Amino acid sequence: MKIFSVKFEGSKIQSNQLFLYNFPEYAFIGRSNVGKSSLINWITNRRKLAKVSSTPGRTQFVNPFLINHKWYLIDLPGYGYSSICQNKKEKTQKLMMDYIFYRKNLVNIFLLIDSRICMQKLDLHFIQKLKIFQIHFCIVFTKTDKIHPMILNKNIDFCKNQIEKILFSMPKYFKVSIKNRNGRDKIIQYIQNLNEIYKKNFTSKN
Repeated sequence: MKIFSVKFEGSKIQSNQLFLYNFPEYAFIGRSNVGKSSLINWITNRRKLAKVSSTPGRTQFVNPFLINHKWYLIDLPGYGYSSICQNKKEKTQKLMMDYIFYRKNLVNIFLLIDSRICMQKLDLHFIQKLKIFQIHFCIVFTKTDKIHPMILNKNIDFCKNQIEKILFSMPKYFKVSIKNRNGRDKIIQYIQNLNEIYKKNFTSKN
C-alpha cells in the first residue's frame, strides 16, 4: 500500500467530537518523547506533518490524519512526564483516555517503546488498562539504531517477559529505525491487512 494522500482534519479538543467519515482508525501513543511524531512523519513520508519537539508533552490534543481517503492515523498525546501545567495535563490525559477506551472506530493502537530505555511502570500500567478494556494493540520498538544489536535483543526480551506477565502472550511487535529505514513497510502492510478485515466486517453488518 502506498500513501498518496494525507489530510489533517484539525485537532480534537473534546472527546465527543467526531471525525468526518466512518473509517478505521489507528492511534499512535507512548511515553512522552518516545519518538512518536517522528515516526508518524516517516510513515506518511511527510517531514512536518506531526510536530516534532525535544520538549516532552507538546502534543495535547487528538490529531487525526485522513490517509488515502480511506483510514485515519491518530496522533495521541504522550503519557508520563510533560512540561505543561498540571491542569492542562489532566485535561489532556482525560481526552486521550476517553478516545482510546470509547472510540468504536479504533481498530488498533501502536504502543511505542523506546528500545534504549525499555519498559517502564507507566507502560505496564497502560497495557493493563488496554487489557481490561480489551483494546487491540501492538508494540513498536523505536530508535533501534541507537543501541548495539545485542543490547537491543536483550531489552526486547525483557519487555516481552514483562508483557507476558500481564497478557500471557506477546502481541505483535515491530522494530523500527528511521535512520536505517527499517520497519516502515511492515507497519503499513499490517495496517492494510487490518483495513481489509475492517471493510469485510463493516460490509457484513450493512
